[in-house]
Amino acid sequence: MHVSYSHYIELLYYNLLYKNNKKINFSFEFFPPKNNKMESCLWNSINQLTSFKPNFFSVTYGANSGEKHKTSKTVYSIMKKTGINTAAHLTCIDSNKNELINIAKNYWKNGINHIIALRGDSFDINSKPSMHAIDLVYLLKEVADFDISVAGYPEVHPEANNSQYDLVNLKNKVQAGANRVITQFFFDTSAYLRFRDRCAKIGINVEIIPGILPIYNFNQIKKFASTTNVKIPLWVHKIFGSLENNPDVNKILSAHIVINMISVLCSEGIQNFHFYTLNKSEIIYPICHLLKSNTM
Repeated sequence: MHVSYSHYIELLYYNLLYKNNKKINFSFEFFPPKNNKMESCLWNSINQLTSFKPNFFSVTYGANSGEKHKTSKTVYSIMKKTGINTAAHLTCIDSNKNELINIAKNYWKNGINHIIALRGDSFDINSKPSMHAIDLVYLLKEVADFDISVAGYPEVHPEANNSQYDLVNLKNKVQAGANRVITQFFFDTSAYLRFRDRCAKIGINVEIIPGILPIYNFNQIKKFASTTNVKIPLWVHKIFGSLENNPDVNKILSAHIVINMISVLCSEGIQNFHFYTLNKSEIIYPICHLLKSNTM
């Protein structure tokens, strides 16, 4: 019997989430498009996801690609066309202090008051960064009273000496002025929950928003995971490793994983979720539609 993608996730939704009946909110991350086709894809996703009245949109920062200006252009365009609070990612890589101050001043002057402050990654693995995310948080707070999000790593930052060192570093960023933490993507909800509890225990008292990355392309996800210290469960490898090129089945399996994760996290009191969209909405939109339809 053929079961459509939309019908399948509706069944998942009622089986896994109906009992929670809690208000759920979203935020969505995009990246600046590189050509007209990608721009069309981006705006199609934005137009669909705007209907959920997200807490905010965010736009990534291509520091190493020579396309820094595309981030600000995309941020301003999204904010103007949707009226949704739009956050600009900002990294320390390939920018000196004066450049960062000027970027921050321009954002503040143009009504962008939410910054996602990150160190960023360099293509030169032998170079040591002169600034880190905590330095950027301090710099932003010196420029203006920005609303600042920083990154957290439930499975530990790949460059951290150990998990405790990583946690102390996160606490320092919060004490420097960060308003919330958005986590790296993960598939093990217990890793997130342990991380959240350890944050609370060490005195990190801001919201820890889980970052959710749907599996559009499993090979791509494996590459992301290999550079971010994210563990992909064996059962996910088994499912997608043997999957033939069938987009509908891929979407069903990805939706199943996402809804399962959100169900578990909702039962633990989590209400805000940050989606890494990859500028796509075909998996995210129907999931969010079903969640919002029962909690608005």
